[in-house]
Amino acid sequence: MWVGENESAKYWATVLNGLRNRGVEDIFIACTDNLTGFTAAIEAVFPKTEIQNCIIHQLRNSSKYVSYKDLKALMADLKAVYAAVDEDAALVALDAFSAKWDAKYPKISSSWRDNWANLSTYFKYPQELRKLIYTTNAIEGFNRQLRKVTKAKTIFPTDDSLFKMLYLAMMDITKKWTGRRQDWGRIYSNLAIYFEDRMPN
Repeated sequence: MWVGENESAKYWATVLNGLRNRGVEDIFIACTDNLTGFTAAIEAVFPKTEIQNCIIHQLRNSSKYVSYKDLKALMADLKAVYAAVDEDAALVALDAFSAKWDAKYPKISSSWRDNWANLSTYFKYPQELRKLIYTTNAIEGFNRQLRKVTKAKTIFPTDDSLFKMLYLAMMDITKKWTGRRQDWGRIYSNLAIYFEDRMPN
């Protein structure tokens, strides 16, 4: 765990260098919520890593200023983009989205296009890998549970007292992590194909 005053490329580089110094040799794919400086730090410390921006975060940002009466239809049209069978089909769906919605909400399609390089990484992988790649939901759920613990107590006398409380909460949360993905064998086999030269024995 790290405590930082702000999230910048320098801060993230410190975190990633700390991971590397503790033994992380390689990261195949990193799904991020497009925080400032995070992608640059990953590219500097683990240059072979493929970056995927979290689709859920992109969808939240896309729907932020949408009128409630348009929301359902607009989100269905965006689903045609991110759930497309391949990248070409996704780009066709994005063009259709632009044609339909740009007059009313021009920033949405331009945001998807501006971030497309990191929003479309998962299209190169088979379906069973995509859901693992395109969302940070697992870590978001973990962070939400940690926030519940810190919400009750908003002031901590020292960083150490915060660390202790988070550590104890983390130990409690991870006790429940006993399951294993049923399709892990198939996922691992696919990763072994795509990252054959980098997969540890």
